[in-house]
Amino acid sequence: MDVIKQLGQFSAATVHEALGKYGNLPSAIKPISSTMKVCGPAFTVKTMPGDNMLLHRAYAYAKPGDVIIANCSGFYEAGYWGDLMSLGAKTKGINGLVIDGCVRDADDIEAMGFSVFSRGLCILGTSNHGDGFLNEPIIIGGVLINPGDIIIGDRDGVVVVPQNRITEAIEKSVAREAKEENVRRQLREGKTSLQIYGWDKQFGY
Repeated sequence: MDVIKQLGQFSAATVHEALGKYGNLPSAIKPISSTMKVCGPAFTVKTMPGDNMLLHRAYAYAKPGDVIIANCSGFYEAGYWGDLMSLGAKTKGINGLVIDGCVRDADDIEAMGFSVFSRGLCILGTSNHGDGFLNEPIIIGGVLINPGDIIIGDRDGVVVVPQNRITEAIEKSVAREAKEENVRRQLREGKTSLQIYGWDKQFGY
């Protein structure tokens, strides 16, 4: 099993915790449909405010399985991405989009099953000048994202796994899942979380 499939088994929250609470993007960035998930190598984009030409180039240049992840220079009042770009990206085998900005055509994107994570929806169109850069390090919410880092997203949010921590993320996520399953077993047996974690003595329960 390759690392993408292995990491894709875990929730974004599990991986985030496994990495020592590292790599979480701003909580405002969520899937436009609650069932959408994404996992794949980052193809990074930095756009200028209100311009989306770099996003057109990104899905044309990215490899199948990649996740396009974009910093929009902190300008959110624009629909940087829509249904036509989603169709083009999906046809090329792109795994999804994570954008620190807004998108539009949400119903059509959801219907075609292309995973999009954004700060929200905005009908305002963009310019097409093309300022910015592709496949260089970007920062979103204080998190450094390098091309090839693994992006994992689900309903809870998005986490970035640096390339040099992929093995660690997998191993610690496996261990965390096993530990939590043990807690679930004890909860089903009637124990409280206070008892399981030894806090009952602290609080006299």
